[in-house]
Amino acid sequence: MKRLALLAVVVATPSLAQQQAAPAPGDAAPIASPAVSAPVPPAGGTPALSPNLLPTPVAKPSDDAGGTDASPTADAYGAFQRGYYLSALRIAEPLANLGDPAAQTLLGEIYGRGLGVPRDELESARWYGVAAKAGVPEAQFRYAMLLIEGRAVPRDDATARDLMKAAADAGNPLAAYNYGQMLIRAAPTGGFAEAAGYFRKAADSGLADAQYALSQLYAYGRGFDKPDDGQARKWLDEAAKGGSDTAQIELGIWLINGRGGEKDPVEGFRWLKGAAERGNPIAVNRMAHLYKDGVGTARDREKAAMWAVLARRASNSDATLDKWFAALPTDEQKAALEAANRSPTG
Repeated sequence: MKRLALLAVVVATPSLAQQQAAPAPGDAAPIASPAVSAPVPPAGGTPALSPNLLPTPVAKPSDDAGGTDASPTADAYGAFQRGYYLSALRIAEPLANLGDPAAQTLLGEIYGRGLGVPRDELESARWYGVAAKAGVPEAQFRYAMLLIEGRAVPRDDATARDLMKAAADAGNPLAAYNYGQMLIRAAPTGGFAEAAGYFRKAADSGLADAQYALSQLYAYGRGFDKPDDGQARKWLDEAAKGGSDTAQIELGIWLINGRGGEKDPVEGFRWLKGAAERGNPIAVNRMAHLYKDGVGTARDREKAAMWAVLARRASNSDATLDKWFAALPTDEQKAALEAANRSPTG
């Protein structure tokens, strides 16, 4: 499956576990964060442009003083947002042929997603292309992605970069996030400062993946004078609340270890448990350790053993966990296997 941004940029930094301070005598050892890269694009295909990311049609003056009437393009968007895709297409097509960039962008979306009509990437690319030339940021972003992928149009990285920057500078958050990655890829040792500004634009708009990417730059001092764990944790929290699975796992670990702020093992446990219940292998492993050691929750050997089984099934166990599980009585091992079989994540 393709991802939102095809420019996976690896930040060459040590893992978070390597940066943890040694525990004081009597303290529980900090749990290791997952090895992560920044930025990490979300899984799945390029998401549909939501109504607030599509261009706003210009209203026409009303005959009544002080009022406005919806333009024909606004009628097309209204039909689109209500799910009447064929009506939207019927209204938008003649307007697009007359050069209306908003209507052209809408046709790109309809044909690209196959809404009410068979999916037609060539037709979608054609309309996104003409709207991009007209300066519509949303179309510039879409067409840039097609140029990067070489899908429906010949691959053209230079033009894609120019269009992505134009869309980012015009305020499109998806373009800002992707352009930040382009900057790092183009200058892996010096592109972080400029990239951070674009990630911040996208993060301020609520884009969870940009918030996570920004947290990583703060955590490792990339693009800033020095690392800032407080800012990193703030953006991890935003990204976690926005649904970033990676951020939820890392925030949980930071809360448990007290990195970037006060320790809060109970809240950290909650974030990790949610991710584990959705089947994330890293979180599954951490749940076994948290129940085993009683961190953020009551110690529970039965639950720890069940999560240990699930971690092994997810190919994400470890030597400590394997040794602990092997030392359990046979009846407890059997019960753990049965509990794992009943688990939704099993």
